[in-house]
Amino acid sequence: MPKPLSTQRGTSARTGELIASAVRTLEVEATGINTLSAAIHDGLGRAFIAAVDLISGARGRLIVTGMGKSGHVGRKIAATFASTGTPAFFVHPSEASHGDLGMITPDDVIMALSWSGETVELKDLIDYSRRFRIGLIAVTAVSDSTLGRAADVVLAVPQAREACPHNLAPTTSTLMQAALGDALAVALLESRGFTAVDFSRFHPGGRLGAMLKFVRDIMHTGSEIPLATVGTRMSEAIAEMTAKTFGCVGITDRRGHLVGIITDGDLRRHMSANLLDLKVEEVMTAEPKTVRPDQLVSEALELLNSMKKTQLIVVDGGKPVGVVHFHDLLRAGVA
Repeated sequence: MPKPLSTQRGTSARTGELIASAVRTLEVEATGINTLSAAIHDGLGRAFIAAVDLISGARGRLIVTGMGKSGHVGRKIAATFASTGTPAFFVHPSEASHGDLGMITPDDVIMALSWSGETVELKDLIDYSRRFRIGLIAVTAVSDSTLGRAADVVLAVPQAREACPHNLAPTTSTLMQAALGDALAVALLESRGFTAVDFSRFHPGGRLGAMLKFVRDIMHTGSEIPLATVGTRMSEAIAEMTAKTFGCVGITDRRGHLVGIITDGDLRRHMSANLLDLKVEEVMTAEPKTVRPDQLVSEALELLNSMKKTQLIVVDGGKPVGVVHFHDLLRAGVA
């Protein structure tokens, strides 16, 4: 039974209100990010550089700490640093006062997050950093706070309205803290020349780990590679394609170098009564796109997508050493 018209209108009005609320939240938070970006171009930029230098110069690790919502953001920031080449972990400020201060050494650097800079639970940690001359970076909106005055470097996050209609629930502020942490991690990543290969060492699992495998890890080799030499009749090449089931056959010259490829598409384009009697060089696509065994699987996937193909010949020193099919990427969890 159809809903009454008044109910339909009520549902439509509520939907519109929810969408409007979502858009307002995103717009307010976007304003916070833009304000942070502008601050980096201004005075915050100098403190940002000092923080990067302090962290990169540390012989130990980056210790991230914070209470409440700042603590949750801090855990994420520490994880981002650790995965991008900067050893880091999170220490809860309350646990620090009950023995976890022993996890922090004079070689470390502490980054403390507190929007007000007056978080009571941070006091013991701040005192400890000053007592043992451990570098302290403050991420706070109030430079002249207890935390700000104690810190070696103050990353003064500009004040911004929370997305909460009451301007109370940490929303814009936590987003700005997280964004500033990302900016620091990426700046350190780039300054250290941290590569995708380095990244792969810390991400062996999941789809991201699969994307960071090498082509040599998933390619088919040896007798599995469909190949034919220049001068071979198409009847033999098609038999090779059928036997190896990759939908292609690589064409090599007398020295074993890859000079072309024949795919199902090439067969359709050259379909004729005398196709089987043609030589492979009359049908092949010359100078085909290839990949190297030391390339990342993600690069192979990007190439396949851009060419709208399903297979690639893997070449080393001009000679075919493997073949990769889109199904291999599916099995590896990449595509």
